[in-house]
Amino acid sequence: MIPRRFYAPRYWLTWLAVGLLRLIERLSYPHLLQAGRTLGRIGRRLPLHYVPVARANMRLCLPELSDAARERLLDRHFEALGISLCESAMTWWSSDERIMKLASVEGVTHLEQALARGRGAIILTAHFTTLEIGARILNSAFPINVLYRPPKNPLLAYIANSHRESYKRGEKYATIERDDIRGMVRALRRNESVWYAPDQSFRNKGAEMVPFFGIPAATNVATSRLAQLTGAAVLLYSHERLPQAQGYRVAISAPLEDYPGASAQADALRFNHFIEAEVRRIPEQYWWIHRRFKGLSSDYPNYYGAAAR
Repeated sequence: MIPRRFYAPRYWLTWLAVGLLRLIERLSYPHLLQAGRTLGRIGRRLPLHYVPVARANMRLCLPELSDAARERLLDRHFEALGISLCESAMTWWSSDERIMKLASVEGVTHLEQALARGRGAIILTAHFTTLEIGARILNSAFPINVLYRPPKNPLLAYIANSHRESYKRGEKYATIERDDIRGMVRALRRNESVWYAPDQSFRNKGAEMVPFFGIPAATNVATSRLAQLTGAAVLLYSHERLPQAQGYRVAISAPLEDYPGASAQADALRFNHFIEAEVRRIPEQYWWIHRRFKGLSSDYPNYYGAAAR
């Protein structure tokens, strides 16, 4: 039963958007992709602060590209963002059967072998435009706990959580709020897997400056400490949208060797190198609209100008 407060006028536009997504979910997969590209092209032309943020990130991370090449990449990126929005509809409403027909899943045995040790598994991933559909694909293949950040819109948060909790596998996967470290530890000590993406700007307690594409950036370095505390194996998870409407490829790596390593900062840098390699492979699918380059002190450069606010 949907709470009555969500029928207030302030949520009518949200309901309209949700209704549109519900209709998009019923499209064939190629048509869903086309709808996403169209939405992305519209967004690219709007005066949104995301455009200069993405342009600045591309300039910092991919200086070898010409300005014209980065603008073409920016166009493709916004198409990928539009597709990601439409994929949210699939994540919420599509059946496991539809999801798995579109997905190639590699490395599940790596996760099974890691859990056979009895100390849980940490699955590290990064913010690409397939982040949400990638989580759904993995959970359709294997039950996981997902660390998440609730949407600011209460109605969207309610809908997203309702559908996360109703995924079919006989076992529901759990959601853990991103700051709930105790919840993560409890899940790992129950020998469960915890999936999360600690690759965005992080300036809370314990943050450190770690190079990303050679530029120091405020980074969450807690993963290696969590692994040390629980003894959990740490695996890397990649996800991508394939060309020509072929669906998705996701892959779980073997557990990282010598992890935790010499320092939490070195472990975070190792993860950053993994992300950098993925970005260079599928650059249009990276989440360029996030202001990744922030510092921990006032003398850090403002790379985003007015868009930094």
